[in-house]
Amino acid sequence: MLSERQMMILRAVVRDFTNTGVPVGSKALAKQLPIHVSSATIRNEMAALEEQGLIKKTHSSSGRIPSVEGYRYYVDHLVKPDPLRPNDIDVIQSSLGGDFHKIDEIISQSATILSNLTSYTAFTLKPELKDSRLSGFRLVPLGKRQVMAILVTDSGDVENQTFDVSESVTGDQLEAVVRLINDQLVGLTLPEVVQKLQADIPMKIANYLQSPEGFLDIFGDVLTRAAQERFYVGGRLNLLNFSQDSDVDSLKSLYSLIDKTDDIANVLGQPRDNISVQIGNEMTNDALRNFSLITATYDVNQHGKGMIAILGPTRMPYSRMLGIVGAFREELAKKLLDYYRFYDE
Repeated sequence: MLSERQMMILRAVVRDFTNTGVPVGSKALAKQLPIHVSSATIRNEMAALEEQGLIKKTHSSSGRIPSVEGYRYYVDHLVKPDPLRPNDIDVIQSSLGGDFHKIDEIISQSATILSNLTSYTAFTLKPELKDSRLSGFRLVPLGKRQVMAILVTDSGDVENQTFDVSESVTGDQLEAVVRLINDQLVGLTLPEVVQKLQADIPMKIANYLQSPEGFLDIFGDVLTRAAQERFYVGGRLNLLNFSQDSDVDSLKSLYSLIDKTDDIANVLGQPRDNISVQIGNEMTNDALRNFSLITATYDVNQHGKGMIAILGPTRMPYSRMLGIVGAFREELAKKLLDYYRFYDE
């Protein structure tokens, strides 16, 4: 357990170092603390904090910086999210106030907005899709034997893919397949549709198409894209501003991690309630040992929960970042609820 004075000093060390990047000495702390304490007393308290592994000395300075454990204690026990600045709220609301036609457009734009607000790399994940249902399927002739397959879900997601059809396939045959798909599959959840595609649907489509495999592959691809988790990334280049690695291979592995959906999904983990912070080696991937990750869920009622996250240096201003993430998830949820209400009407 830390004493009140030790907590006060640790809070001041973290806030001063995250603001300036300069190791913090006892004289600087004496000027910042809200109570009068001598430099000698502060040095003794800092020695106690160092013994507990919460702060550490650097090679180049007599001052101290927070350790990963120190940041952890600060985030768990001492930090208070800063209230958002009025211009931040204005930026969020005006940026989300555009005319969006797809959920993915909102989620993609959100990653850019969050990155711009924080100057870090941002991730956004749209609400979980396990309960999304197929609401319609169409084939639109484009000419020259090209056809566009369009799939729509009840959550407003639209996926499409263009493909070629052989000259032996007639328009009547394609219309019959579309009727079959809509009669048999509309109203089912996307996982249920996948199961049907692996069961009796191929046999039924074979009644209309001599070789149904090509069509089934196209429909399966569009369905998979509609059902998969989709992360959007904003501010990829911001990583270069605070990466402590100048090694090219380290930077390559970092960017490779960000660009692989499965890898970044493992780092972000499952959506948790509220807001969580992972610091340094608390993350399983070694490429992130000098970073912190703040994740937060947003709730859109029956449409599920999504996630937002920011990736920045361990030396981030946690109070401000937690304030931004907390406010942003609320504004994003409001925007999506408005979208769903409009779509449902």
